[in-house]
Amino acid sequence: MIGEPKHRTLIVLSGLPGTGKTTIARELVARVPSIYLRIDAIEHALKTASGSAEDVGPAGYVVAYALARSNLALGMSVIADCVNPLSVTREAWRVVATETSSHLVEVEVVCSDVVEHRRRVENREADIAGFALPSWEAVLGHDYEAWGTSRLVIDSALVSASEAADLIWRRMRER
Repeated sequence: MIGEPKHRTLIVLSGLPGTGKTTIARELVARVPSIYLRIDAIEHALKTASGSAEDVGPAGYVVAYALARSNLALGMSVIADCVNPLSVTREAWRVVATETSSHLVEVEVVCSDVVEHRRRVENREADIAGFALPSWEAVLGHDYEAWGTSRLVIDSALVSASEAADLIWRRMRER
């Protein structure tokens, strides 16, 4: 069973806003009994709790790492949905997996069709009450370091969310 300690997995979905991470995460959660951690929801909750519209900096990720660590230690699998733009944030997820003796599946979600990516960004509606979605200009200006490590790359312009979940599921089973 997936929830048993020897099978716990940390799946980290990374990529710019609008590439399809959340849609893919929803497909995965429907298939894999797991804890779902969405950085957008965590950061929005932190802003709401503080009463400030200011950027929360690394706090959202720090909270997510702690929640992932706690749930992995309990034997649960975790799906993290985040931009994960920097090598330091990616390394932190690797540390969480190592510290909890969990299998790690790193996924970078991209959308190679720029017109489609822009359409998604400009036409989506927030599914978190009060959450401000980024503009296309903000997405283009987002800090996002190139990856220097191996990961599963999924192009959401070429595969559906269901097909992406199948690819991730196969990667999980390969271990």
